[in-house]
Amino acid sequence: MTIDVSIAIVSYNVGVYLRACLDSIYKSKTNFSYEIIVVDNGSSDKVTRELFKLYPSIIWIQNETNKGFAAANNQAIQVAQGNLFWMLNPDTIVYDDSMDSLVSALLTYENVAACGSRLLNQDGSLQTSCYPFPTLWREFVRLFHLETLFPKTGYKMHKWPTNRIQFVDNVQGASLLIRKSALKEIGLLDENYFMYTEEVDLNYRFQKAGWKNAWIPTSVVMHYGGQSTQQALTPMFLQLYQTKIYFFRKHYGGLTVFLYKVVLFFAAIGRIITGFFMNIFKQSPDSSNLIKNYSQLLANIAAY
Repeated sequence: MTIDVSIAIVSYNVGVYLRACLDSIYKSKTNFSYEIIVVDNGSSDKVTRELFKLYPSIIWIQNETNKGFAAANNQAIQVAQGNLFWMLNPDTIVYDDSMDSLVSALLTYENVAACGSRLLNQDGSLQTSCYPFPTLWREFVRLFHLETLFPKTGYKMHKWPTNRIQFVDNVQGASLLIRKSALKEIGLLDENYFMYTEEVDLNYRFQKAGWKNAWIPTSVVMHYGGQSTQQALTPMFLQLYQTKIYFFRKHYGGLTVFLYKVVLFFAAIGRIITGFFMNIFKQSPDSSNLIKNYSQLLANIAAY
């Protein structure tokens, strides 16, 4: 049987969410054939181990250690039989036509390499999932909270109509359908990204090669968000900036990296000072984590 879509889910100690995700896929209506590939990055939770037996038709790839999001997806790509590759987070719930709307978009727009769903929070509110590509200026505005003064540095997703495709720079990888022929043209995901920024790099390379990326609001997916990364907050915080520095170095060069590190340095100093003042008036885990995270960023920034 010809397979239209290969659904790839990378999981790490989120068995309860993974089971709900898998159940939602099987319950949703679709006009396309699909296979499910789950790459488990060395999970130790009991629920994940039980899922191996509950879903024998799924292609399971079991890693002994956590290889990261990009490397795990590349493993799935290597065995995927579909012409389309759907990167789907384990902490998502899909609905009827979640997949079909994405597939229809790629069939309609032959110049689109990747398209993402309209992600919703648990309360049904819109989750921001599309961003312009990061630049030194945009990072400066973001880090110093200057978005009100410079609103054009980001997208106003809440104003976008929910019945019309939007062509964007970057679509979040929580639900991202990729044309495998486009992927074959630019190469696999860059495994130097362990976690974070890998889809930014992918979308950037697609656009650089002449493809477009799109947001498909008729494809609705609920996304809990951050269930794997919550298990190691400080390391993941550092990983976010390490991968972003790598992105800048790879695509913009050494001078931009140097200037970005300068911006990060002063932003981190500001955050640490803010954390100390917060502690003076009211000690809280938030202020302590703020100080801890940015202090470690300062300690590591030169090595990144």
